[in-house]
Amino acid sequence: MAKLDGGQSRWTFLTNHARVLLEIARNPEVRVREIAAAIGITERTAQGIVTDLKEAGYLDPVRVGRRNHYTINAGRRFRHHTEADMPVQALIDMFTHRDHGGAPS
Repeated sequence: MAKLDGGQSRWTFLTNHARVLLEIARNPEVRVREIAAAIGITERTAQGIVTDLKEAGYLDPVRVGRRNHYTINAGRRFRHHTEADMPVQALIDMFTHRDHGGAPS
């Protein structure tokens, strides 16, 4: 695990898979290059994650001209057994509410 200059570990609570899903939730027509730039990963890594999410049934990409339009299957459950009773919509709601004016009431 990488360390910051202050000796702290560089870990975060969300995986890159979660971050990619959230970027797509914010903009269903986002380009892979824009996803990569937004979350600080390479385009190749972003494309691999999009493929993982598609193969796992979380995303349905549809080609529209030269772009993809993504539909998220938000009712799909989390993959880990300890969260399998929750749909990914809960994650999307938690992190995209701030894009619409702040904390939910």
